[in-house]
Amino acid sequence: MRRDPRLVLSAALVPIAAAVFATALAAQPRPPDNVRTRHVDLWSDGTRISGDLFHPADWSQDQKRPAIVMSHGWGGTRAHLNAAYAPFFAAAGFMVLTIDYRGWGDSDSKLVIVGKQPAPSEKGEVTVTAHAVREVVDPFDQTEDIRNAITFIQGEPGVDAGRIGLWGSSYSGGHVIWVAAHDPRVKATVSQVGSMDSVAFIRESGFLPGGLEEAHRQAVARARGEAPAYATSEPAPGLQGTPDYTRIAHYSPRDVAHRVQAAALIIDAENEELFDIRDNGRAVYAILKNRVPAKYHVVKGATHYDVYRDGREEALELAIDWFEEHL
Repeated sequence: MRRDPRLVLSAALVPIAAAVFATALAAQPRPPDNVRTRHVDLWSDGTRISGDLFHPADWSQDQKRPAIVMSHGWGGTRAHLNAAYAPFFAAAGFMVLTIDYRGWGDSDSKLVIVGKQPAPSEKGEVTVTAHAVREVVDPFDQTEDIRNAITFIQGEPGVDAGRIGLWGSSYSGGHVIWVAAHDPRVKATVSQVGSMDSVAFIRESGFLPGGLEEAHRQAVARARGEAPAYATSEPAPGLQGTPDYTRIAHYSPRDVAHRVQAAALIIDAENEELFDIRDNGRAVYAILKNRVPAKYHVVKGATHYDVYRDGREEALELAIDWFEEHL
């Protein structure tokens, strides 16, 4: 792998990036008026997931419209999507579902039993003490939440279950590739400034002393009951959320991109500062371009977080056009 040290996320850079991201979230655009929304709850592996459903104001249940499931990146919640993205896709004619991952936003926590599980009653019920797992970055839990969001929206009256798209940004820019590689229900994806190789993140970022070997040691300790059954690592400097390195160490959307059957738009930032786009978005595009309808676009002059600000409209228009063409 080619490695440019300027493009590896460092402890010195992350607090600055986090501050820029907070500024981007504060500058929310005015949403369109011709959109309606309602809160929904869905279930993923037994945990309640909180979401919002957006649709055009003139929509009726006898219409069959394509749908888009939207998910945020590392430490992000749907509040940003609800303001800056989802209403604009809905105004363009799509049904749109935004979600908070389990343990994030106002979704319920993932529960891990503390101590020995008691014998169930005749009804199969138990009363336990449980640890509420919150704000853990676990790519496998998050991608499963996305897949269950697809299942939920396929049951929504007025949704064409055969025309489902995924939109993801940053860490979720990789999630949409991973899900599309494992779920043929996905017909089109948009990956915005996507991180496509978490294995390299552990190996190169320096956030986990000992790297992949330490992630394996933690996994062994957890499997043997010698460590808690949930992530206890320190949050990545300046970022929201505790990484579950035992899971992240096995997650690389780039490695499964050859299985994607959906049309794929990949949007990168020219001055991406968090990772090398040659080994992430551009590498995935190279895998997909001769297999499925695929397009690669670079937002000129933009950094990772500029795509949420000055580059937002450019990326948004590209995404809407892509979904209109392929859904």
